[in-house]
Amino acid sequence: MSRKKDALVLLLAGGVGSRLNILVQSRAKPAVPFGGLYRIIDFSLSNVMNSGLTKVGVLTQYKPLSLMKHIGTGDAWDFTGRSRGVKILPPHTGFKDSDWYKGTADAVRQNIDFLEVNPADEVILLSGDHIYQMDFHAMLEYHRYKKADVTVAMMVVPRSEIHQFGAGIIDGQNRIIDWEEKPKHPRTNLASMGIYVFNRRYLLDTLARDRDEVDFGMHILPWAINNDNVFAYPFYGYWRDVGTVQSYWEANMDLLKPGSGISPEKWRIRTNVEAEERRADRAPARYGAEAVVKGSMISAGCTIQGTVINSVLAPGVVVEKGAVVKDSILFVDCVVETGASVDLAILDKLVHVGAGAVIGAGSNHHIPNRKQPTHLYTGITLVGKEAAVPQGLVVGRNCIINSHTHYGAYHGNEVPDGESV
Repeated sequence: MSRKKDALVLLLAGGVGSRLNILVQSRAKPAVPFGGLYRIIDFSLSNVMNSGLTKVGVLTQYKPLSLMKHIGTGDAWDFTGRSRGVKILPPHTGFKDSDWYKGTADAVRQNIDFLEVNPADEVILLSGDHIYQMDFHAMLEYHRYKKADVTVAMMVVPRSEIHQFGAGIIDGQNRIIDWEEKPKHPRTNLASMGIYVFNRRYLLDTLARDRDEVDFGMHILPWAINNDNVFAYPFYGYWRDVGTVQSYWEANMDLLKPGSGISPEKWRIRTNVEAEERRADRAPARYGAEAVVKGSMISAGCTIQGTVINSVLAPGVVVEKGAVVKDSILFVDCVVETGASVDLAILDKLVHVGAGAVIGAGSNHHIPNRKQPTHLYTGITLVGKEAAVPQGLVVGRNCIINSHTHYGAYHGNEVPDGESV
């Protein structure tokens, strides 16, 4: 029996990701660093590579430059060669917000030409902002076995979380018979993972049918469920949507927990080492005589003289003598000077914390950020890219220090709980 052509992959990487706050001030959500060494999009790209698929279109939109630089030629994921390739697909129209993709289906519709010049029997649609491992080839085989028009990857989530997702009601054969998009009163705990397999011809006909149908979850899927063969593909592994500060922090912390189910090394997740801040030629991490490190991930090029507990440190981080970093995520080349403390915080790249400064002071985690109460409400403090924290400054819980904030921007020697600078 002749093997079917590989499916074509479309990776949706254009979302603003505004709930990640200052972490997406200068980069697209899929380009946000993760786990010290990676970027969020590395997980989807590596899953495609490990599933033996070779043709990928990456639909970009919001602040795409760091994402485009990171993907490069696709060589890091073996997407180079005569029959292989990764192509960046920006919006075709202008630069005004009104020209942007109006939804996931509109994004694919604007790139119909990519589907037409890359014939395949099926099209796999993915999001570029999830942390997971998945064999798409197994999902393709399931889709073909079911003779489905559309197959949706789905997993059980707690009912308290289902309001964040599309939810499917299935019959005994896993056929989806009803759909609720972000339901307030759910009838099911089966959530869509935002991963779809479409028969190519079916997808083209669907997108041509009604240009007002701009979103897969809101418009395309409910119509398909009512009229055609739509099946749920059950997934049981680790999967996390890291679209909020809280879920992003939790997924990073999962890396440090034995048995959490996340393992980028075992999953064979790759990143583009060449594009990442001289990462390829960093020296090994160095530890001083008084260094204390517990339950943490320390990347190459780090220098640890102080204490690091339950934290994820990207390459080049410096923790000086007497400094303490706990329950935190530090991006590339951050410096924590002598006697400073960083507790339950996320520091973007090149943040400088002065001697004796405290980030995450006190135990009152319950005053949410005044400007962004739905982003920061569990005690996590964010410090933006290249911000400088003066020596001796005390920063409370649920605070935001904006990118490029320098010494003159602070008033007094304290930033109270829930405040922003």
